Amino acid sequence: MDFDLRKLRYFVAVAEELHFGRAAAQLHIAQPALSRQIRALEDELKTLLFVRDRRTTVLTVAGEQLLADARDLLAAAEAVHRRVTAAGEAKPVLTVGFMPGIVVTPAVRVLARQRPDVGVRLLRTSWHDQVEVVHDGRVDVSIVRLPIDQRGLTVRPLFTEPRVVMVPAGHRLAGKESVSVTELADEHLLQDPDAVPEWRDIALELRKPDRPEVPRIHSVEEKLELVAAGAGISVIPLSTATFYTRPDVIAIPVEDVGPNQVCLAWLTTRRSPLIDAFLDAAASLVP
Repeated sequence: MDFDLRKLRYFVAVAEELHFGRAAAQLHIAQPALSRQIRALEDELKTLLFVRDRRTTVLTVAGEQLLADARDLLAAAEAVHRRVTAAGEAKPVLTVGFMPGIVVTPAVRVLARQRPDVGVRLLRTSWHDQVEVVHDGRVDVSIVRLPIDQRGLTVRPLFTEPRVVMVPAGHRLAGKESVSVTELADEHLLQDPDAVPEWRDIALELRKPDRPEVPRIHSVEEKLELVAAGAGISVIPLSTATFYTRPDVIAIPVEDVGPNQVCLAWLTTRRSPLIDAFLDAAASLVP
């Protein structure tokens, strides 16, 4: 069958909200119209996607499978649209993603000298979307920080850099030139423990049943606000700490935490001379 992308978008909205009213408001359509579209999709697939009653909406097993596949399909469709639109522009354009703390300017200058006919656009990414923007076509190539989900991507190492722990200015460790990870064992980490396995393996709070909740953090600025307020500590790359310097937060080198790996990432299925040109130019980023 030919999938109707509009119906898939409607389905994903309902599946994520598990509420037809909220999904309809999000999509800016009437709830009865949304219900008709979902029923039409179920008829086309010849299977129920939701179990509904007056109080709840729950995905069926088939619905869960469609949700897992539909997100990738919609992202791929959006990526095709973006690439076709970019290809139709009078001047070739390459869009490059980059993580906080990474300075892309040297590579852009090299590319400008080698390919003056190419326009370059930049998009700052985050831990939450540095891979997503490659898959959905918002960027052609991205400078990422590991670890990432590398499925469907070609990843080329660029360089490594040390990591530091960020603590509030009045913290007991604030005056030290460096610390060991054991000195952080009783601290609250404001990030995924797997991002700092050396801390995870000795952390006292992970051995308690009531570990304090880690809020979803969308940016470095939010993370440093929490650190400054005394909500916890964070381990981040040195370049990020240097870029976001502030007087109420102190960066301390951690002697026995592994470095952060910075890489280039692009879709394995993409074949583009512009990406190849940027890969060569990116060598200028290596310290």
